[in-house]
Amino acid sequence: MPLNIRPATPDDAELILRFITDLAIYEKAEHEVKTDAAGIRDSLFGEGSTTHGLICEHDGHPIGYAVYFFNYSTWLGKHGLYLEDLYVSPEARGLGAGKALLRHLAQLAVARGCGRFEWSVLDWNTPAIEFYESFGARPQSEWTIYRLTGQALLDFAAG
Repeated sequence: MPLNIRPATPDDAELILRFITDLAIYEKAEHEVKTDAAGIRDSLFGEGSTTHGLICEHDGHPIGYAVYFFNYSTWLGKHGLYLEDLYVSPEARGLGAGKALLRHLAQLAVARGCGRFEWSVLDWNTPAIEFYESFGARPQSEWTIYRLTGQALLDFAAG
C-alpha cells in the first residue's frame, strides 16, 4: 500500500507528542521536551497558529510526521518554508516516508512561491546529513544559529 501524507489535525496531538518525544530521544535530548498533548494542540492548532503539521501513514498506520512554518527572506523578497521537525519511526525507515514528506513540503514550497526550503540538522547525525545531501541539499556553514531561551530570554525581554 502506498504512503499517505495528510495534514495533521487537533486529534493528532497525542500522536505528534509521541513522535516529538521519540525524536528527542534519538537526538539525546528527551529532557528538553517540556510540552504535553494540550500544549501541542493549543500551539499547533490554536487560533492564530502559523505552524502546520503533516502525518505520514503506511497501511493506515502513522509512521512519521513533519512540522513546518513559513518564514521570509528579505534578500529574495519571498517567503520560505522552514522544516522544524521531520521524524519517521525506526521500524518504518526504508519505506521512503522521509523522502515523501520532504518532497511533499518541497512541492508545497514551490506552489506557494517560496524561494527557500530550509531546516537544521545536528552535526553528528551522519545518516540524516547523507540522506539530505543525496537529493541536493547543502549545508549553510557560514551561518551560526543563536538562541535565547528560558531565563535569559525573560531577562533580556524585561530589560
